[in-house]
Formats: sequence, C-alpha cells, structure tokens
Amino acid sequence: MIAINGLKKQFGETVASNIPEFTIKDGDILGLVGNNGAGKTTLFRMILDLLKPDEGTIIIDGINPAESEEWKDYTGAYIDDGFLIDFLTPEEYFAFLGKINNISQEQVDERLRIFERLAGGEIFGQKKLIRNLSAGNKQKVGIISALFMRPKLVILDEPFNFLDPSSQNVLKHVLIDYAQQNNATLLISSHNLAHTIDISTRIALLEKGQIIRDLPNTEGSAKAELEIYFETEG
Repeated sequence: MIAINGLKKQFGETVASNIPEFTIKDGDILGLVGNNGAGKTTLFRMILDLLKPDEGTIIIDGINPAESEEWKDYTGAYIDDGFLIDFLTPEEYFAFLGKINNISQEQVDERLRIFERLAGGEIFGQKKLIRNLSAGNKQKVGIISALFMRPKLVILDEPFNFLDPSSQNVLKHVLIDYAQQNNATLLISSHNLAHTIDISTRIALLEKGQIIRDLPNTEGSAKAELEIYFETEG
C-alpha cells in the first residue's frame, strides 16, 4: 500500500503537486490521467525518491523512501531512457541486471522469453546498442526492465509513447497479465485515455497538481466522466 499525506511540491509559482491524502491499495492498477502540467511525472518522481517534496510524506508498505531503500527490492520503474545503460546492447543490459541480482543467464533468458511478443523481434539479436535503437524500441527495453525482476510495485510513465498500434495493444495485455499473475500494483500515467481505461481498475484525474477525481473503473465505468472532462477542458 502507498499512503500519501500532505504532499506539496512547487517550482517557483507553479504548483506541481498538492495532495492532502491519497491511498493506493495493493493490487490496484491505477491510471493517472491529466493534461500536460497536471503533475503526473512529478508525483512518480517523488514516489521513487528522485524528487524531494516540499512538504508531506509518501509511505510505501510502511517505508518512507527518503529514509530507507528497502522499497527498491520490490519496485520496478521506467520513467524515461535515463533509466537505461545505453552504451550496452539489450542482451548485455539484461545480463548485467541478472548478474547484480544473482540470476543466472539461463534464468535471464527464461524471463526474457515472456516478453518476446512485446519485443517483436526488433530488440534482441540486432547487435545494436540501446542508444541506437528507435524511440519505440528503447521504450520496450525500459518497460521490460521494469518488469524483469517481477516486482510487486511497478511505475510506468507514458508507457504507450513511441509504440506503434500493434505494440500498444500487446503492451496492454502484457501489463494486465503481469498484474494478475504477480498480484502486483501498477501505477501508469498516460495521455492515451482509451488504453488507460482498458487496463486500469482505478483512475486518478490530476489537474494542476491535485487529484480532482478518484474513479473506480469496473469494465470501463470511468470512461464517460473522463471523456466529458477532457472534452470540456479541450
């Protein structure tokens, strides 16, 4: 469970986050939606202790990320390609992840086979450094790396960016299956409203750093309210 209390962050006069209280339950697939500048990435960066809040706390399973690193053992995230070691090939990168986590190469290969459909034959066996991959294929490497250690908490910022329509649909199935098979909690931000509605069990609508709606999303039940909001705001 993630508990947020009194969270505030400003950049100059701009309020990036102002969340008095919010709880993310174990097993949620939480979609964060909002227009540019709503505060989605800022919130993720504070959860991951990449950005310090001005006020307030974020507690992950009883742990304050600013005070302990235990939460990292069960958390996987991909925010942007800065998370990758781009002077390696994808094979070298995942071999490295395996080595530092005491996973044999055989186990690494087994884990990667699960993602063959998402990889689409475009990532592995190409003898390309990650830095030389297309934006979409870098995105795939990042998503796979976030899921690779089978974490119970996964945070993905705009995972559908740069992916072609076929890969977007595959990714939806990958994320839903992953959450169900690993009893995992997923936090996903996206500008793609349709995909977010398709995969999320719950949707938080952000505006100017505040969560203005917390919507259950049983069988797409949040769709109508979200469409009205974005049509009005647009």
